[in-house]
Amino acid sequence: MSFSAASPEASSASHPLAPYGWDEGWEVEFTPYAAQGLLPGRVVRVDRGQCDVVTPGGTVRADTEFVVPRDPLKVVCTGDWVAVDPGGDPRYVRTLLPRRTAFVRSTSSKRSEGQILAANVDHAIIAVPLAVELDLGRIERFLALAWESGAQPLVVLTKADLVPDATGLSYLVDDVETTAPGVQVLAVSAATGEGVDVLSAVVSGSTSVLLGISGAGKSTLANALLGEDVMEVRATREVDGKGRHTTTTRNLLVLPGGGVLIDTPGLRGVGLWDAGQGVGQVFAEIEELAEKCRFHDCAHGSEPGCAVLAALEDGSLPERRLESYRKLLRENQRIVAKTDARLRAEIRRDWRLKGAEGRAAMEAKRGRIR
Repeated sequence: MSFSAASPEASSASHPLAPYGWDEGWEVEFTPYAAQGLLPGRVVRVDRGQCDVVTPGGTVRADTEFVVPRDPLKVVCTGDWVAVDPGGDPRYVRTLLPRRTAFVRSTSSKRSEGQILAANVDHAIIAVPLAVELDLGRIERFLALAWESGAQPLVVLTKADLVPDATGLSYLVDDVETTAPGVQVLAVSAATGEGVDVLSAVVSGSTSVLLGISGAGKSTLANALLGEDVMEVRATREVDGKGRHTTTTRNLLVLPGGGVLIDTPGLRGVGLWDAGQGVGQVFAEIEELAEKCRFHDCAHGSEPGCAVLAALEDGSLPERRLESYRKLLRENQRIVAKTDARLRAEIRRDWRLKGAEGRAAMEAKRGRIR
């Protein structure tokens, strides 16, 4: 039996694509393409200009030639919902349905291009290995991108069996929870099964993307969630806890408890891409303090009546948090300025103004000395 999004037999619950996240919203979005005789499908893998798309009739290989835009953020990506040809050889993806969420990073600090890693994601699982010392700054960077994507972040501390002391493990969880306000933090061990059931329950029925550096245990965790060894796993180096890339493409896999998981290669660099709101959400406590500053444009440097500096002085705000906040804001501003001429001009004016103020202050100081 053939199905289309408009057919009476294919309500969102009974549709063959329901296990992949098909719902009433996608059914409505696809209506005009169903009228053209096209098939709905979800991209489960992209490779060299072609992609694997799961459709009501099964998985097909399709060419993306008709959807090659100038904007790199609009290329076909794992997790996309698409309209494909009903038949033919070769088959083509004809269009992308509007994305609900998109996880994007900057490809390089020297370029003004973004790279989309996953689309239409509900949960962004940030895998952090306990085999090495926690890098709270990197966690904050991942969280900023996750919040900006529109997905709900979730931090998973992998390889929890390497921290046998329950008290020590609880301290590590507390440290990450302080770094990740509003985000659930789970300690998980794929080796012992600790925390896997809880994680499975959290992501059940949704689309999740698994993110982290090489050696974070993503593939092992994916296998634990899938209940079988689907993803290849390699041992990490004992010297520094780093791993080699075992996942080379982004793959969308159906979870036995419902929902799907997108596994991704290890990320060496995680550059921000227009993630101002995401940075603000990661550092929500600093943003809240800033609202209490005497001046609405307070830079939290040396201004009188600065609530952020006051919190720094009384110890309620760690200096590391403020420095990380400033660093990510500066980085994000540079990235945005590369594609925003008006912002570039504003930054240059601000630099000139601060330079003039600095020179004036120096001249005044010299005058007093004379």
